[in-house]
Amino acid sequence: MTRRVLAGRHAVVTGGSRGIGLAIANALVDSGANVTLMARDAARLDTAIASLRLRHAAADGSQAQSFAAAVVDVADESSVNAAFAATRAANGPIDILINNAGVAESAPFTKTSADQFQRLLDINLRGVWLCTQAFATELPPSLRADDAWRHVVNVASTAALKGYAYVAAYCAAKHGVLGLTRALAHEWARRRVAVNAVCPGYTDTDIVAAAVANITAKTGRDAATARAELARSNPQAQLVTPEQVANAVLWLVSPGAESINGQAISVSGGEI
Repeated sequence: MTRRVLAGRHAVVTGGSRGIGLAIANALVDSGANVTLMARDAARLDTAIASLRLRHAAADGSQAQSFAAAVVDVADESSVNAAFAATRAANGPIDILINNAGVAESAPFTKTSADQFQRLLDINLRGVWLCTQAFATELPPSLRADDAWRHVVNVASTAALKGYAYVAAYCAAKHGVLGLTRALAHEWARRRVAVNAVCPGYTDTDIVAAAVANITAKTGRDAATARAELARSNPQAQLVTPEQVANAVLWLVSPGAESINGQAISVSGGEI
């Protein structure tokens, strides 16, 4: 999709400095949106924003778009509120929220500490809750039929749809994200806000690179074998690409998709 169907719309992408988040930001930019990236690492954010500006200039510099960055810890309420306030000051009201920030850690259940469990809940679930709360502060109490639709898309995981061994805490957090998605889809349906989730399978990102390194360290298998092992759950026998996830997100937030609400779109080659 290359038409500028999101021109004038302001999209916020958490975890937007790399991987799936940056791929989503690229797709939004290509469709004309004004984009704010949020992440914890200021240097990576600066690099990502520079890449967005270059992409826009190369594609169509004649139509102005704005790009902004905000450093945020999504698990910290004051950090989230400050980042969203700065974002609105820089780029205006938020039309689209992509909750992408997250972490994955693996451990056998009996070796998963309470602190590790809480950390995964804080970043993967509490972070979605806090950012969506901050997004919701500017939703009007009542809407007219001609008001523009807003969208929230939560980047969950196939771990929100099934269980995987050795990632019980991650699965619990992502199941929570999907429950929150479905609840808000009903609560906000008449406020012209569509809330959905995308659920990628193993995707070729830094998280998978870390998983590959962990497998090789613990089993002695080489990296290629470890990657193939992760891809084996995908019926297409390949890792999902960040761009494939981004294309699903772009569809959900584009005009004409407003009746897609409360859904968990699996991007997994048919695994689920």
